[in-house]
Amino acid sequence: MNSAKLAALAWLATALAGGLARADGIAWEDLSPAQQELLAAQADGWSELAAARQEQIARGAERWLEMNPDERALARERFVRWRGLTDEQRAAVRERYEAYRNLPPEDRQRLRETYRNFRRLSPEQRIELRRRFRDLSPDQVRRLRERRLRPADR
Repeated sequence: MNSAKLAALAWLATALAGGLARADGIAWEDLSPAQQELLAAQADGWSELAAARQEQIARGAERWLEMNPDERALARERFVRWRGLTDEQRAAVRERYEAYRNLPPEDRQRLRETYRNFRRLSPEQRIELRRRFRDLSPDQVRRLRERRLRPADR
């Protein structure tokens, strides 16, 4: 199996968490030909996978197949970074993601916009902003976060 398919399979296996599957799962024959080709390494053990896992992998394969080459490259890069994290770091990422998912839609939108604005900064500006934040005292960080969460600021 080539490295692109291996990376795709690994990404599919780990990138999608949660989700409900049909009680009987998904028969291998019900996958599209493109999904079957992408997941060929899973063919022999497909029927032994839990129904929820089959659903996750099938959805992930579909998402992978809909991605353009740039999106696939980004997904591979993210997977490599994920694999480089310690168990503690992964747990922290999962906790932050869950907290993000529990935010009201307008707060999630505000965070996405803030991140887009940060990404528009030059590398030098990002470094300086990170340095300034890192140099804040715990009390300053707390006040900054409280100020960002006040309804009047929205």
